[in-house]
Amino acid sequence: MNAVVEIAGFQYRISKNKVLNVPKLDAKEGDVVRIPTVLAISNGDTIKIGKPYVDNAYVDVKVLKFGKYPKILVYKYKKRKKYRRMKGHRQDYTQIEIVDIGTK
Repeated sequence: MNAVVEIAGFQYRISKNKVLNVPKLDAKEGDVVRIPTVLAISNGDTIKIGKPYVDNAYVDVKVLKFGKYPKILVYKYKKRKKYRRMKGHRQDYTQIEIVDIGTK
């Protein structure tokens, strides 16, 4: 069973037992979180597409760990003006595992 799910404004194509990194979720390590924002769900031969979400569909995910992506450097300058600024940013993420995809 495959599905397209929306998590924190991003869309992910998922299947059972898949591990992926998503933007930081408000949960604890080891928690199972139910996500009701399923955009499409497929059971091999049948496909249900929501408007915008599929009714009574859900995805259960298990929170594995939290972390940060590598640092991204942003450098700004203006030529001939002696203006230079460097700033770094590390985005938080949550690593999740898909436990169950289903409908009520």
